[in-house]
Amino acid sequence: MGWLRRLALAVCLMVPLPGWGQTVVEGPEGVRDVIVVGGDHYHPPYEFLDDDGEPAGYNVELTQAIAEVMGIEVRIELKPWSEVRRGLEQGEIDILQGMSFSEARTEQFDFAPPHAIVHQSIFARRGDPVVEVEELRGKEVLVQRGDIMHDYLIEHDIGAVVIPVDTHADALRALAAGQHDYALVANLPALYLSRELGLTNLVPVARPFSLRYGYAVRQGDANLLAKFSEGLAILKNTGRHQAIYDRWLGPLEGGEGFPWHRVGQVGAALSALLLLILGVIVIWNRLLKREVAARTEELRLHQQQLIQADKMASLGVLVSGVAHEINNPSSLLLLNLPVLRDAWADAEPILEAHYRRHGDFPFGGLPYSRMREEIPGMIDDMQEGTRRIKRIVGDLKDFARQGGSAQAELFDLNEVVATAVRLVDNSIRKATGRFETHYADDLPPLVGNAQRIEQVVINLVLNACQALENPAQGIRLTTRHERSEGRVLVEVCDEGCGIAPEDMHRLTDPFFTTRRECGGTGLGLSVSASIVSEHQGGLTFDSQPGHGTRAVLSLPTRPADATSTSTPQTREQETDAP
Repeated sequence: MGWLRRLALAVCLMVPLPGWGQTVVEGPEGVRDVIVVGGDHYHPPYEFLDDDGEPAGYNVELTQAIAEVMGIEVRIELKPWSEVRRGLEQGEIDILQGMSFSEARTEQFDFAPPHAIVHQSIFARRGDPVVEVEELRGKEVLVQRGDIMHDYLIEHDIGAVVIPVDTHADALRALAAGQHDYALVANLPALYLSRELGLTNLVPVARPFSLRYGYAVRQGDANLLAKFSEGLAILKNTGRHQAIYDRWLGPLEGGEGFPWHRVGQVGAALSALLLLILGVIVIWNRLLKREVAARTEELRLHQQQLIQADKMASLGVLVSGVAHEINNPSSLLLLNLPVLRDAWADAEPILEAHYRRHGDFPFGGLPYSRMREEIPGMIDDMQEGTRRIKRIVGDLKDFARQGGSAQAELFDLNEVVATAVRLVDNSIRKATGRFETHYADDLPPLVGNAQRIEQVVINLVLNACQALENPAQGIRLTTRHERSEGRVLVEVCDEGCGIAPEDMHRLTDPFFTTRRECGGTGLGLSVSASIVSEHQGGLTFDSQPGHGTRAVLSLPTRPADATSTSTPQTREQETDAP
């Protein structure tokens, strides 16, 4: 039974227990979760621990890039080279990120395609004789323990006295201090360390070897080697490998010959300057194009305004003639309608007596009982309509007249506003079901042209109606007296679409309109502003898009140039001879 106990003990020793040297975690179906990548802790610029104790260098960045493109997770462990090599041999480390290739090493390790070529050099103190490898026999030669040159000197029996140390830095410091004869180390790390450590008395006297340098795994781990080989190929094809190589190794390689990297830097700086100048030129050119386009659009608008002004001037001549022709028949109606009213008053008692004796009878196509109620109103409506025609004609004549203002008179602002509201009553009813008026009771009489002020109020009310988007939105018209300022105000507030901020300063410009497609001419507020200015008043607007507009007409209670002192009166109709 003793042999059974010994067999069980041997099986237990052969089976690896969790946590005993197992650095790779096996997930479901044998998929590795973390790959342990080993490297030298002090082999700059290839791999080293930085001031914070974190892995850095060319190999480290390359490994991280491969892990990124392949979607694998790695843990980089940097230790003395002899330890990481032994860790790879014993399975504690999965892969080394930088190992020089040799035929002898292929008996233990498999290598990926190289990602760098490492030159091995013989370093000596400045002034010492130049030697080749074969001439090192009997010489004390410093090498890194477990490094490719350590293996080479032993395998080829060079006959040198091999002095192994832990790092390249230890070898170079010992040589610079006068210990031993030569150091056989990698060229770039030795140059890097000589600069970092200030070892100015060391020079390379020979470069006998150029070795392939790349990833290495234990022999037979083909799957892991294939992942890193594929990732390296991707980085080479995308140019990322070259960028990493140039960032870490380029400056040192360039220092040995013609400074092409300096030429490249100067060229890059000049190219950047030229690109900057070109960019400024392009931007300036675009700004000029925008300025030209803006000026062109401005000239086009001016041209349209001139064309419109010419049309309006021609229209003024036409309006003047038409107004005169319309004024003649309207004057005739105003003369005859009072006569008809008197005739009806005289005939009405006779018609009433006949109605009482004989009953209802046809009169003008309708029963007399209905016509006797309608005829007085019809005569009054005709007379009021004729007066409106005459006022409109007067407005047209005023519009056609170039400059000048009518004779000043005293007028009641509330009466003028009420008349303006009656004139545009049809437009108000179509635009909104919520039209409110609030007339102040204490308004003093004003001096000016009542008809022209009425024209201003009409324009403000019509603009408010046109700004409404649906009949549910309202308009509020208010008059009030600002005694402290000696002014009276007419305020028209609508709940319409509002005015864009960039258009506010152009509202009273001639021919400016946001409703040109609907037939707007852009003259209403321009003419209104001129009228208000003639009366030494003010016209202001306050608006926010989507929240409506507030227009305020301000008039002085006693203008400085008032010339009339007559009592307030209602305007009488002009009478032109037919």
